[in-house]
Amino acid sequence: MKSKRPLIIVLLIWSLAPFLWQLYTSFCTPDAISKPFTLLSSRFTFDNYKLIISSEPSIWKYIVNSLIVGLTTTFLTLILATPAAYSLSRINKKAAYITRIMLLLSALFPYVILFLALLEMARALNLSNSLLALAIPYSSLSLPLAILILSSAINDLPMEMEEAAKLEGLKLWDRLRLIFLPIIRPALASTSILVFIFSWNEYPISLTWISKPDLLTLPVAIARIAGSSVYLIPYGAYAAATVLGSLPLIFLVIIFQKQIISGLTQGAIKG
Repeated sequence: MKSKRPLIIVLLIWSLAPFLWQLYTSFCTPDAISKPFTLLSSRFTFDNYKLIISSEPSIWKYIVNSLIVGLTTTFLTLILATPAAYSLSRINKKAAYITRIMLLLSALFPYVILFLALLEMARALNLSNSLLALAIPYSSLSLPLAILILSSAINDLPMEMEEAAKLEGLKLWDRLRLIFLPIIRPALASTSILVFIFSWNEYPISLTWISKPDLLTLPVAIARIAGSSVYLIPYGAYAAATVLGSLPLIFLVIIFQKQIISGLTQGAIKG
């Protein structure tokens, strides 16, 4: 273990360096950012945070908007993906193999290609300027990966468990609710985090579906920070906004870290 410690430290620094740099930049004055190796009398400031918090709407408004979209997307995705994953794990092997290949291709498909089609759908169905409506394309894009993760977790459960539940008279919904869902809770947690992160960071769809300033999600709002232009880029305000926008994700990962790791490694070790 001691021989691997330097490698672990290097990987830790490599992973944390971007966030630490953003954190450092968020407290820097414009001169300190443009002249990082120059001695200055005033290098640190709280003005960047004051700017984004005191703006109208405040940065907290955009964070709440992203939370609404992320939680709605996660809930809708799990509601649809769980029964689909159960069905995939119970059909014959050949059909399941073909379906998994199709789901994998769908998960790897660059969704930006669907940009114009999604925009036309928003116009035709009048879904623009609705935070809840964003959950429709987000959950659709998240479903392939969610189904693959959950079906893999269900596949690891012994069939004898379900047969015993059938003998006890439990119907399908009761088997899912009382037996399968509690056991695959780690997979549900890891899937939820992945779906939430995707919806939290998504930019192109939110940019075109939402036009009202008070309904913008966090990525779009950061791109529209006051004062940004071709000639003036407020790096400090951008950094402060990204630091505050990262806090909910950091808290979620810290709270559910055990479930995430267990869910992502479930089925990796047999026997």
